[in-house]
Amino acid sequence: MRLRLVCSSNQNRSIEAHSLLKWQGLDAASYGTGAHVKLPGPPLREPNIYDFGNPYKFMLDDLRRKDLDLYKRNGILPILKRNSSIKDNHEEAAFGAQLAPDLCQEIEAVEYWEESVDNIVTDFENKHKCKLLYNISF
Repeated sequence: MRLRLVCSSNQNRSIEAHSLLKWQGLDAASYGTGAHVKLPGPPLREPNIYDFGNPYKFMLDDLRRKDLDLYKRNGILPILKRNSSIKDNHEEAAFGAQLAPDLCQEIEAVEYWEESVDNIVTDFENKHKCKLLYNISF
């Protein structure tokens, strides 16, 4: 079963549920539907607005630079820190990309990969402490 959670800015409930479901080993992902991410500003009527697609780390660094104490006190920095640890980031994506050739070589090393792919993937997941999503199509 694949679970997808959606909210406007992908900041609170959807990403918290994403974290909990993922921690329990379920296939979960979260998404936002808005065009922008709006986070409280110093006056609440003037939010910090970021284009969707900006990494959580970018928002975190920007708010730290603007007013570290304020955004720590109002809880925004801990939320962004949590979010950046849940969502795939550039470093994790780069690490995953480095694993791809290893998996391909392991699959190519067997004569009848179609019969062995499930065991190869399971062994690979155990070895690298990761979960792969894959589909075989003919």
